Amino acid sequence: MSNFVDECNLNVQAGDGGAGCVAFRREAHVARGGPAGGDGGRGGDVWLVADRGVASLLSFRDHPHRRAGNGRHGRGNKRHGARGADLEVPVPVGTVVLDHDTGEPLADLSGSGDRWLAARAGEGGRGNSRFLTNRRRAPAFAEQGERGESRWLRLELKLLADAAIVGLPNVGKSTFISRVSAAKPKIADYPFTTLEPNLGVVRTGDTEMVLADVPGLVSGASEGKGLGHRFLRHIERARVLLVMLDLAPGAAPPPADQQAVLLAELERYRPDLLDRPRLVVGSRADLATGVGREESSAAEPSAGGRGESRAAEANAGNGFEGLRISSVTGLGVAEVTGELARMVAAARAAEPAAAGTVVHRPAAPGVGVTRSHDGSWVVHGRAAARAVALSDLTDPEALAYAQGRLDRLGVDKALAKAGAVSGDVVHIGDLAFTYEEGR
Repeated sequence: MSNFVDECNLNVQAGDGGAGCVAFRREAHVARGGPAGGDGGRGGDVWLVADRGVASLLSFRDHPHRRAGNGRHGRGNKRHGARGADLEVPVPVGTVVLDHDTGEPLADLSGSGDRWLAARAGEGGRGNSRFLTNRRRAPAFAEQGERGESRWLRLELKLLADAAIVGLPNVGKSTFISRVSAAKPKIADYPFTTLEPNLGVVRTGDTEMVLADVPGLVSGASEGKGLGHRFLRHIERARVLLVMLDLAPGAAPPPADQQAVLLAELERYRPDLLDRPRLVVGSRADLATGVGREESSAAEPSAGGRGESRAAEANAGNGFEGLRISSVTGLGVAEVTGELARMVAAARAAEPAAAGTVVHRPAAPGVGVTRSHDGSWVVHGRAAARAVALSDLTDPEALAYAQGRLDRLGVDKALAKAGAVSGDVVHIGDLAFTYEEGR
């Protein structure tokens, strides 16, 4: 079973707010004490936090639920309930958060310490002491605690690497990264040996860089064929692309055809990938006839027929004239890593300065009105839901307070503008009531 997971579903549940308390002072020397109910505590938020110590999304595969703490209820003598504990959920640096249902991107946690508010806590309800006014001397109602936000998310990991190795399956990518770094990927002589990305740290001179061995691409990968989008996204953040072409005779199409396939798939997936600096090398040069341990040369096509010319081309690395490497013998490896280091250093220097830790806080929605399939109206918005979340709406003072607060929020105007008429049913939170025009 793989220990690397780069996509998963996650359910987040913020804590519910505690209920406000209805209480009155009861003292021997006070004939009729005033309201003394305390407020409920706010629930806990759920935050996703990018953490360099987390390598994959494995922890969410079998346990996808995360929940913050609930707030405590208020008590008499104006004692407020304790706040629920926030929950910080560590995710790998490079995690992209998507809406589970629509696929809409919500946050990109691309830097260590970046934070995103995944589920907002419910506010605690106010105790009856908060509703004391000159005209309302003994309020017998309080606010209920607000429910915490609950939602399903889709997490996708895009690796952060200085350079990504791009090539068809089984062209020697894993062998190369095992040669130049301490990474120990699985290596075998069959396609799709690499089923998960491997990262290796390469040190050359004064430069240290992270190299990603990405599973092989095939024609149609940009449309999901083979390992498709699941691994193409790991190329997106790489500063430099190392395009690796197989020179072994009979093992793959000619290098020019391999390169055409790879670049076409990159362009179809994300055209801007072709603007990245890239280094093209011929791999497995030790298997190409005429290539020695320390140098390589391309054989000239024979003067015979067309078939003989193709055979000679295959035997000499298919006419490839670029940098050649053999990860088995070491041929060209130092030259390629040196050139990669130079290109990575240049790409880093060209990047704008980092903006620092990013905290993503979704904007709080206002009041909105939609029509339900049964013809009733639904009022959306936290402020409107809180306006009617009182402990006893049969109390005349509580009902008057709720109506006044809805008026100040513009709910009546929003309903009239949407087309509501007298007699229509309106839902706000858990409350349903009959709308009256011009009330």
